[in-house]
Formats: sequence, C-alpha cells, structure tokens
Amino acid sequence: MAPVEVRPKPVLRSKYCKGCGRCIDACAQGLIERGTDIHPASGLVPIALHPEACNGCGLCVDACPEPYGLVSASLAAELDASEDRRRFPHPRLPAEEVPAARAALPEGRPLVVKGTHAAAIGALLAGCRHFFGYPITPSTEGAELMAKLLPSLGGVFLQAPSEVATVNMMYGCGGAGRPVMTFTSSPGFSLMLEGISYMIGAEVPGVFVDVMRAGPGLGNIGPEQADLKLACRGLGHGNTHAVVLAPATPQEMLDFTMLAFELSFRYRNPVVLLADGHLGEMTGKVTLPAELVRPGEPAWAVSGDAAHRRNLIASILLKETDQEAHNLGLLEKYARMAEGEQRAELFRCEDAEVLVVACTTPARMAKGAVRALRDVGIAAGLFRPQTVWPFPIRSLLPLLGRARRVVVVEASGGQLEDELRLALSHAGASTGVEIQHVRRMGGVLPSQGEIVEAIRGKRSSRKVVAA
Repeated sequence: MAPVEVRPKPVLRSKYCKGCGRCIDACAQGLIERGTDIHPASGLVPIALHPEACNGCGLCVDACPEPYGLVSASLAAELDASEDRRRFPHPRLPAEEVPAARAALPEGRPLVVKGTHAAAIGALLAGCRHFFGYPITPSTEGAELMAKLLPSLGGVFLQAPSEVATVNMMYGCGGAGRPVMTFTSSPGFSLMLEGISYMIGAEVPGVFVDVMRAGPGLGNIGPEQADLKLACRGLGHGNTHAVVLAPATPQEMLDFTMLAFELSFRYRNPVVLLADGHLGEMTGKVTLPAELVRPGEPAWAVSGDAAHRRNLIASILLKETDQEAHNLGLLEKYARMAEGEQRAELFRCEDAEVLVVACTTPARMAKGAVRALRDVGIAAGLFRPQTVWPFPIRSLLPLLGRARRVVVVEASGGQLEDELRLALSHAGASTGVEIQHVRRMGGVLPSQGEIVEAIRGKRSSRKVVAA
C-alpha cells in the first residue's frame, strides 16, 4: 500500500490578514471563521483559523489576496527566517551574565560627613559611575559631590534640564545594565513618577535618593516625611512597587545606598531611599565598608554589542493578554520583595508595654524619648522600620502580645500610621492594641519632650494629636 500523502496545513500570519473573508468561503471543511480580536500591529481583525481537522487542500491559501496572510508552513518558516535576518543581519552571540564582584577597600579612618554626602559615597562604593539629576534643595549637595568626584573616576555626571529628563536618562542608562542614581526632593520626585512607572514596567534598575521636604506644593525646604505615601503607594500608574529604604543616620545613608543598588539589580526594579531635609544636612561619623563593588554586566542588558543585540527593554505590550501576564509576573516579584526585604531595628522592645513606631529623623527623637521614659519607670520601646515598603510586619507582630499601646511618631499627617494599619490589616492581625500618634508637619519635627508628654498623658492639643 502506498503511503498516505500528508499535505501541510496552512499557517495564518495574523499581522498581514485584513479579515476579508475570502478564505472562509473557500474552506470546504468550515474551519475558518470571522475573528473577534483586533490585531495590535495592524489595527484590523484577522480571521480565526482552526486547523485541527484541516486536510491541507490549500484552497484557502489560493483564495487569500494577501501574499503573506495565509501561507503554507514551509513558506511561513522561510518568511520568518527572512524577517529575522533583516532585523538581525549578524549571527547572535550568547549573552553571558557577568556578575558583580567585590574588592577589598583599604582600611581608613572614619569620615565626618553630612547625610547627602554619605549617600553619594555609598553610591560610588556600590559601583555607580553614572549620575543624572536636576538640582533641588535640600538634596543638591549630594549631586554636587557626585559632580566633583565622578569625572576623576571615569564616570559621567550630567545635569538634566528637568526632573522629567532625569528619569528618562536613568531609564536608558539602567536599561544598558549600568548602576545609575539621582538625588531629588519632594516636588522633583513627583515629576519623576511617570518615568519611574516606565522603569518598573520595563524592569529597569535605578536608585532614587529622595530628601523629603515639606509640602504639599512647593511647601518649604524644612524636613518632613511628606513622600511616604507617594513612595509606598504611588509610584506611577498601574501595579507599581519598589523597595523603600528609610535610613536614620549618615551611616545608614551610606550603607542603605549601597544596599539599594544591590536590591535594584537583584529584582530589576527601581529602589527608593527616603531621607528628610534634616537627615540630608545632618553631619555624623561614617565608617567605610571593608569592600567596594565592581559592577558586572547583566545578560538582559541592552548594551549595544553583538551579544546583547536582540535584548529588548520596553514597558508597552499592546496585546491585552500579554500585558496581563506581565502584570502577574510583576505582582509575583513584589511578593518576593515583600517576603525577603522586610527590615527593622528594635530598641528596648523585648518587654515594651508602650511601643513607639518611628522612622528617619523622628526615630532619633523617639529613641531619646524611650530612654527618658525608661528612666521614670515606663516600659517603652522603639520599633523603627528600615523599610517602609515592605513594612516589616513580621518583626512587629510578636511585640503586640505584650504592648498595650502603639504610638506612631511622624513628621506628616499620618502617612506612616497608614502603612502600619494597612500592614496589620493585610496580616489579618486583630490585636486590640490602641494606636495613638504624635504628629508634626510643615517642616517641624516632633521633639523628644512632646513624645514623652504624649505617652505620659500630658498632651498639647496644638502640637500633638492622639487617636
């Protein structure tokens, strides 16, 4: 018996199909029907082909008026290969991951520097050699130090014409796999949000040091925790999150900036470091680490060489199902961040009946208040979030069994307390612990005395509001 001839089935190349329907009339098996989905490239509605029962007669191919709409399988493969050759005329080389390396840093004496300078030094030690920024008080001195040091290190400092330009320059640099950063302050950070959303969507690393000042609007240049909500819940449109670090000392400004670069490349995502105007200007002793970082080259980077030729960095997917799948992937990444990057410092919390929650500069006043309260027999402790997103809820929950009160100390109208309450809600915690607060705004920081008075029940109605 002669072997049965297997005729190739047709292949639909959707982007060339205009949906004219001639193939529908030609198909004797009724395997072709009008489509319902608009093709994102052509803007037309291609036909829907169901080739399972197709006998390969080829009548539909003959009926197609478009030269490349319905074609044979062999021609489809040839056309795809031809298009690939036109897009990438040179053979593809493998893009290998070059991991970052560490090198010993000669031991030296501690430095006495202000917070913004400490962050700049941390960036240099983390291997950052590209800085883009627009001057804005009270963050400008960090940028000034980068402008002074980067040229001598073979790096690039570029003062952009605006914050909008800054973030787009960072997008390009981060997309090339290079460590990149900026210094900004609250109004400038607001202008960067669209670009940050693009970077998150395209999974591009970058470090944003936001030295917060009083708002809303232009406000003033006094210290305030005005951007917690923005950094934790408002990084542009869509499903956007980033690790948000909250240092409280110049030493942490250096250490957390180095950490920010590490996390940014670990997750291929921007990282935000939130300081405030006081911390940015505060001078303190800073000890340099034992090692510095020599950046590698990620396999995903768009570096402009043959090995990375076919890499693509983009935050746009025109097909709705592709965009949904991408968002699901981002949400899975955020879950890994939330699980792995919760950080907090606990001070005298082991037996605390009054738990003070504070971060950045107000945490320093809160620590002094805890010491003063301990001196008068009140068992107080300080819970200091070092990440405000993800909020370090795992470290907090065990403390709530003993605590009778939680007092949130902040230089804002409740943004830190909102993060605390939201984290408790997501954790399903029903503690019954009373939550109170001490708040100052407008560039005024809560004082140690105000915190002590609030906890001891001697509250000033003007300065302290307790829930």
